Amino acid sequence: MPKAPTRKALRSRGTDNLIEAMVIHHALKQKNLRPWLIVGLSFIALALVYSTRAAFGLVMPLLERELDWSRSFTSGTAAAALITMAVLAPLAGRLVDRQGARAVMLIGLGALAAGCFLIAATSHPLAFMLAFAGVCGVGFGLVATHVVSATVEQEVDRQKGLATGIATSGATAGQFAIVPLLAVLVSNYDWRWAFVALGVAVVVMMISIARWFPSGMRAGSGEAASGASDTTLAQDVSAILRMPAFQILFWSYFICGYTTSGVIETHFLPYAAYCGFGAVPSAMAYGLLSAINLVGMIAAGWLTDRVNRPLLLGGIYVLRGLTFIVLVQVGASLETLFVFAFLFGLVDYSTVPVTASLVASHIGVRVMGLAFGMISAGHQIGAAAGAYFGGVLFDIYARYDWVWWSSLWLAVLAGALVLMLRERPRAVLVTG
Repeated sequence: MPKAPTRKALRSRGTDNLIEAMVIHHALKQKNLRPWLIVGLSFIALALVYSTRAAFGLVMPLLERELDWSRSFTSGTAAAALITMAVLAPLAGRLVDRQGARAVMLIGLGALAAGCFLIAATSHPLAFMLAFAGVCGVGFGLVATHVVSATVEQEVDRQKGLATGIATSGATAGQFAIVPLLAVLVSNYDWRWAFVALGVAVVVMMISIARWFPSGMRAGSGEAASGASDTTLAQDVSAILRMPAFQILFWSYFICGYTTSGVIETHFLPYAAYCGFGAVPSAMAYGLLSAINLVGMIAAGWLTDRVNRPLLLGGIYVLRGLTFIVLVQVGASLETLFVFAFLFGLVDYSTVPVTASLVASHIGVRVMGLAFGMISAGHQIGAAAGAYFGGVLFDIYARYDWVWWSSLWLAVLAGALVLMLRERPRAVLVTG
């Protein structure tokens, strides 16, 4: 007969089982926390990045008065930053597909902090352009919504649309709190202190990302999950470009960039100043736009999991176009400016979670970072066009009417393009 285990052996076995159970529980807890840790840290990082971009629009009139710079020059600086973002967007997306987002985020935040400190230290136009469009532009291009969207798609198993909406809403959420605070700094001290404060905040965010953001990709995500063979960048790009869904999403997102980052992020605050409103009420209106934008992005993410996505995205574009009718009518009415901010906020960045979901389903998760990066490059090129030509048209006509009317009709066109997509794709890119 086998020998019965002693009490000591039973206690030892029980202790081993308890330790094993605790290890398993801890691993499961970490597994459950990992997606939401990524969502939360991405939210804050995007809040700082997009607040830095908004700060440029806030101080643009001050730069022109203090340093005697033209609206064409300041708009050109904003456009150059958007071009930098366009160049980096596909590369950042490719890195996320292959390596995960942690290193991309750290490099981007480091560049953003350095750029903010350089901006605060210079008055030379060329140095300012290089600091904002070059150094900060690297941060804008690497810490971007397409990087976060691809990461969420890799890491989150359920309610991907909602998770993407929450994570990417950081692009606007921080602005309704941060931009008004920056306006107070600008009004009571100097515009340079706004960029110093942003630089310090970004350094703190870098430390948080280095400490808590998971390194690498979750097991079973990315290429491993798709079972695809290794393909070169050229092969993937060629295959993506041949897909009709990519062309539709690219050109609609190009228009999205023109009507949001281009004309609104760059020219909304200068337009408010042109209408006679001070820095603080203008920033409050922008803050309201950003706060409602937060609601719009999360709501769009929630709806993405539940309704026909092309119809949802097309409706967002058409409604966005109609809001420009209100903006044309602002005049000297602060109430009308706030009405526009509320309405536009609902349909501003709400395209992001829907577009991200369509990229994943119609092009493929394996190359989502690259594909969404290429589409985001189109967004930034469109934004650069809106930022630059908005300034040029203002210098020519001394008013913004043509900018707002062009935005209306382009947004309607984007809505029509998106409605050509099916809810369920006929084919998805799996191999190169």
